[in-house]
Amino acid sequence: FFFRNKHRPFLLFFSFLHSHTPLLFFERFLGKSRHFFFGDNVEEMDCFFCQVLDAIDKEGLKDTTLVYFASDHGGWLERQEGERQLGGWNGIYKGGKAMGGWEGGIRVPGIFSWPGVLPAGRVIDEPTSLMDIYPTVVHLAGGAVPQDRVIDGRDLLPLLRGTVAHSDHEFLFHYCGVHLHAARWHQRDTGAVWKAHYVTPIFSPPGAGACYDTGVCPCFGEGVTNHEPPLLFELSQDPSEAKPLSADTELL
Repeated sequence: FFFRNKHRPFLLFFSFLHSHTPLLFFERFLGKSRHFFFGDNVEEMDCFFCQVLDAIDKEGLKDTTLVYFASDHGGWLERQEGERQLGGWNGIYKGGKAMGGWEGGIRVPGIFSWPGVLPAGRVIDEPTSLMDIYPTVVHLAGGAVPQDRVIDGRDLLPLLRGTVAHSDHEFLFHYCGVHLHAARWHQRDTGAVWKAHYVTPIFSPPGAGACYDTGVCPCFGEGVTNHEPPLLFELSQDPSEAKPLSADTELL
């Protein structure tokens, strides 16, 4: 692919089967990780991704190619085999796959590489979205996004290059299917990030951190709780969404 397109602009979208069940991988990666089959699967994906990067470098395209590595959702907590976790982990973040509001379901890695254009080793703590891929690619291709409709994504290049300090996303809305579950506000003058939850899934069994009884959390119906008023968290102080704020706590 890179050889055929090395002299013209190209877009390669590569979706790995890895880190999703069933976990399939070559035998040589078995036992490579401390995290059972899921970790072995990630080890193999890392190897294959490096092969893609090596191919870009081999064709002399490293300095002219923007690489963006990301995922579409957080770990699938309910996928287990005994004590073995098959669907990944989400660290300190609450919830997971199919949970449209909790951070564990929507916060994913975003890793960019473009030697000579983007500064190496820089960490950007700003809200972005996979919706940003479209306007960013259109900009790089010299085009213009349609003006006859609302485009929710934003061009990421100014943020990545450091010419602006903040993401264009002051607000982001988080859906489970077509159902609005949460919304976040980035208060730029203070740097605080607030999130309101209008709907949350009911974890099962009670007290669990996911919907283990059903295998996946629902987006609506009897399996969710509608909050009026919404649950409010200050993510910049409480990234695990453990302590919902109230009028009393906010006054403190």
